[in-house]
Parts: sequence; C-alpha cells; structure tokens
Amino acid sequence: MYVAFGKEKSVFSNDIVAIFDLDITSQSHLTRQFLRKAEKSGAVENTADDIPKSFVICKEKDRNTVYLSQMATATLVKRLL
Repeated sequence: MYVAFGKEKSVFSNDIVAIFDLDITSQSHLTRQFLRKAEKSGAVENTADDIPKSFVICKEKDRNTVYLSQMATATLVKRLL
C-alpha cells in the first residue's frame, strides 16, 4: 500500500520507518541536529505547500529520506491503517 504525503509524493508503506510531529519533536536539540544533518546531506524533501506539521523518515533503496509534510501525524497514521 502507498501513503501520500503531499505534492503528489507517495511512498510504499513498508518503507516508512517513523512519523514525527514536527512541533513536538523540534523542541529537542537532537531532533534539530538530525534534521540539519539530513538537510545538509540532501536527504530532506519538502512535500508541504504550507508550513510542515510532521516529518516522515523512509528507508528507500539503502538511503534514508526525510519527507516534510503539511499533514498531521494522526492523518498520516490513519492512512497507514
């Protein structure tokens, strides 16, 4: 099953490693550091038309990708079920 994040981007549900609420997790310096490193390495893809609410970590072909999404984490989790 595929899960859509926004901007016509979708990934296979088995490739999803984790879904995080951006407002809550970005309060941690470790999360901010992780996102900075991912952005520097080119692993971040913004699929949000507006301010992102969540981010999804996916493992695709030996590469981790972080997708920023304007959808709430609850919405993304419901799409997985």
